[in-house]
Amino acid sequence: MSTVGQAPVAPASVANDLTVGDLRAALAAGWGDFKAYPIFGLFFSAVFAITGMFLYYALFVLGELFWLIPAAAGFPLLAPFAAVGLYEVSRRREAGLPISWRAVLGALRGHGDDQIISMGVILFVAFEFWLMVAHGIFAIFLSESGVGSEMALLRTETGLIMLLVGSIVGGLMALVFYAITLVSLPMLVDRKVDFITAIIVSLATIRSNRSVLLTWAIMIAIALFVAMLPLFLGLFIILPVLGHATWHLYRRVVQPVPGSA
Repeated sequence: MSTVGQAPVAPASVANDLTVGDLRAALAAGWGDFKAYPIFGLFFSAVFAITGMFLYYALFVLGELFWLIPAAAGFPLLAPFAAVGLYEVSRRREAGLPISWRAVLGALRGHGDDQIISMGVILFVAFEFWLMVAHGIFAIFLSESGVGSEMALLRTETGLIMLLVGSIVGGLMALVFYAITLVSLPMLVDRKVDFITAIIVSLATIRSNRSVLLTWAIMIAIALFVAMLPLFLGLFIILPVLGHATWHLYRRVVQPVPGSA
């Protein structure tokens, strides 16, 4: 195997020559996987969308506006874990293996070593941590404003500054978790490695292809935001296509080192 354009990161070599053309190719391949096996994409999208609807409805009914806003902003953090089954569909289609519900849902268990479950716990904790940080930001600005009302705060200059600060903090947190999950989750589906190793490879991938993968992050953020606007309905197309595309991007950028497990 040629190592040109590859950086060694045991137990894999990571491409450092990604281009925007690779992103287009991954999206095209992802669309092809979705068209070939749409039922799986629709199923995982439905689970993700229904969970989001329930969360937002519950918070809206309770009148917890300042929990609702960060929940809406941070909910996409859970999308990579929702795409694990989609990675397995793409993996099996690529390898010419039979695709069944048992095999696809079984991917959530990983290789019987709980590594994917561990990553899922990390993502859930990250989501909960973001909610606490965002609510802390709201509480600080609300107490300093003296308006005494959450809705009134949003109509003030202080409220606008608060939203700006929250957006910057949330964006930085989202970028960190994008970096640790972009390659790690598909790698855990593909190979028997521990989640720490998978995270290291994911971070190396980002480091080696900063500009292109930052572009990919922006594309994902915009696509998910737009997809969530019409009652989450856009997720039924966007989520599976992005999930399948992420698998193909992983396959483009990560190659196993010969002789590794």
